[in-house]
Amino acid sequence: MGLFQKFKEKILGKKEIVEKVEEKEVKIEELTEKEQDTVKYDKGLEKTRKEFVSELTLLGHRFTKVTDEYYEELERILIKADIGVNTVFKFIDRLRDRVKHENITDTNFLTEVIVDELFMIYVEGESLTDKINIAEEGPTVILMVGVNGVGKTTTIGKLANKYHKEGKKVMLIAGDTFRAGAVPQLKEWAERTDSLFYGRENTDPAGVIYDGLVMAKEEKADIVLIDTAGRLQNKVNLMNELEKINKVIGKHISNAPHETLLIIDATTGQNGISQAEAFKDITNITGIVLTKLDGTAKGGIVLAIKETVGLPVKFIGLGEGMEDLRPFDIEDYIYGLFKDMM
Repeated sequence: MGLFQKFKEKILGKKEIVEKVEEKEVKIEELTEKEQDTVKYDKGLEKTRKEFVSELTLLGHRFTKVTDEYYEELERILIKADIGVNTVFKFIDRLRDRVKHENITDTNFLTEVIVDELFMIYVEGESLTDKINIAEEGPTVILMVGVNGVGKTTTIGKLANKYHKEGKKVMLIAGDTFRAGAVPQLKEWAERTDSLFYGRENTDPAGVIYDGLVMAKEEKADIVLIDTAGRLQNKVNLMNELEKINKVIGKHISNAPHETLLIIDATTGQNGISQAEAFKDITNITGIVLTKLDGTAKGGIVLAIKETVGLPVKFIGLGEGMEDLRPFDIEDYIYGLFKDMM
C-alpha cells in the first residue's frame, strides 16, 4: 500500500477538523494541540497549495496520456515549488520506472503515484526524527545557528515561549556578542517569555556561554537556548568559533549540545539549501527550523532539505504570532499540500 493510501483516511479526518473551524462550528481554542497544528498547517501552506496543486490539477486536464511532454511539464512545476533540481531529476526517474513497471498510461491514475513518490523522498531511507532530543538529567542545551536576518532571535523567543508554556524553566544565553543590538534583543525576549537570561556585549562568545551555563546549572534550568553569530562570509572563523563553543558546552554538560538547530528562511528558497550545506560542513547540525513557510509558494523546500542535506525539519514557522512556530509533522504537511486533491 502506498503512502497516499496510508494517509488518505487521516487526511480526510484533518480536513473535517479544518472545515468545522472554518464554518465556526468549533473554536480553534477548543481543539487539542494536535488539531490546532492541523489548522495552522492548513493556513500556513495555503500559498504553496494554491500554486502547486492547481498546476498539478491543470496538468492532469491538459494531458490525458503519460508522454515525454507531460514529464517535462511536471518537472517544471516541481522545480518551481522549490523541491530542488537534483531532487526533481531523481524523482522523475523514479516516477518513469514506476509508471513503466505498473503499466500506467492514463494521467488520472498518476496523482496518487506522484504524491506517493514525493513523500517517499521524506520518509524513506535513514530514520530521521523530528523530535527534540531532551536530556535525561540536567538542562537540555539547544544551540541555534544560522545567518543574520533569518529570524534566529525571534525563533529562540518563540521556542522559549513554547517551553515556558509547557512548564519548563527556560534560559536564554546571548552568544551573538558583537552584532549591534543582538544582546538586548534577546534579553527582551527573555523578559517577554519569563525566561532566565545571561549575556554580555563585545566579548568572547565562548566565555559568555561558559558563564551562562554556570548560571543555568545553579538556577536548575530545564531548557537552555543559545544564540550564536550569523556570519557565514568567513567560514573558517565561524567554524573555529563554533568548535570552541561546542567544547565549552561539552565540558560543562555531558553530551551537550543536545541539539544544534539551523534556522533557514523558507522564502530564500535554494539559497536556504546552500546555507544548510555550508553549515553542515562546519558544525554538527541535528535539525532545521524553517521560518516564514507561510510567506512562500515554495513549500517544497521541506523535501529539498531532506533530500539534499539529509537533515530533519524539527519546527516550521507558519505565521508571525508567538504560537505560530509548530513542531514539524509529515502527516500535517501532506495534508496541508494535498488536501485540495482529495
